[in-house]
Amino acid sequence: MHPAPSVILFSTLSGMGFGFLAFLGWGAMIPAGWWAFILWGIGYSLAVAGLMAATFHLGNPKNALKAFTQWRTSWLSREAWASVVTLLLLAPVALSDWLGLEWSRLPGQVGGTLAMVTVFTTAMIYTQIKAVPRWHHWLTPVMFLSFAIAGGATLSGQVWASAALLGVGAVLVAVWRVGDQAFAKAGQTMGTATGLDRLGTPTVFEPAHTAGNYLLREMIYVVGRKHVQKLRIIALVLVAGFPALILILPLGCVGIMLAAPVHLAGALAARWLFFAEAEHVVGLFYGKRG
Repeated sequence: MHPAPSVILFSTLSGMGFGFLAFLGWGAMIPAGWWAFILWGIGYSLAVAGLMAATFHLGNPKNALKAFTQWRTSWLSREAWASVVTLLLLAPVALSDWLGLEWSRLPGQVGGTLAMVTVFTTAMIYTQIKAVPRWHHWLTPVMFLSFAIAGGATLSGQVWASAALLGVGAVLVAVWRVGDQAFAKAGQTMGTATGLDRLGTPTVFEPAHTAGNYLLREMIYVVGRKHVQKLRIIALVLVAGFPALILILPLGCVGIMLAAPVHLAGALAARWLFFAEAEHVVGLFYGKRG
């Protein structure tokens, strides 16, 4: 599928932001004063920036308000509600840390859990799509959640953050291995896409359109195999290897300041691949897939 910058930024920034907010809400670190203002501000900025980026993928950004009306059937709507409730629940905890009010941290515990629920709902937006076999399996939400946990652990300075980062690397490798075989395992062909498989093996005689259209622009994107391998290695090194090595070194806060942006850069590369490699079955109709 077409790797639109808006959805890449949305899913990556919001995932890291909500992951960090979860750790702050759970009390994995309890900052005070202006330090609390800065750290909570980073979490909120990442989460809100990601959510704002998502609106740019809409034909009309005002349609974002309609997302709240379909919560019974839409994972996108559930994500919208979960994100708003999370941000509201964590706000008094952030204010308490900043001003030293010593309010109850119970909203933080609930809000931290809802932050991870928000990440899960984001993942389910893509996991539910049967027409994209590369996404339609249980490893997709595992990947989204592992990125959120690793990002949150890194930003909050957890001693096990390096292990979490390496865990993300392992999950990525598993996602790629499963994803590479998913389209073939789905058993979709041009015959099943057109309904002509009962008559034989159909082939494309002429293109369905003489010009581009929405489906060709958004649902069909081909990336060279050589480029995929290079990008996977780059993503793996930046997501897991390099930042994990940085955190192992006795650098303190400096290590976190170095590791976090490197991990984020790798997450952006991995998320670009997540969309660019996704094969929509509609491509079969145009003779663009197996």
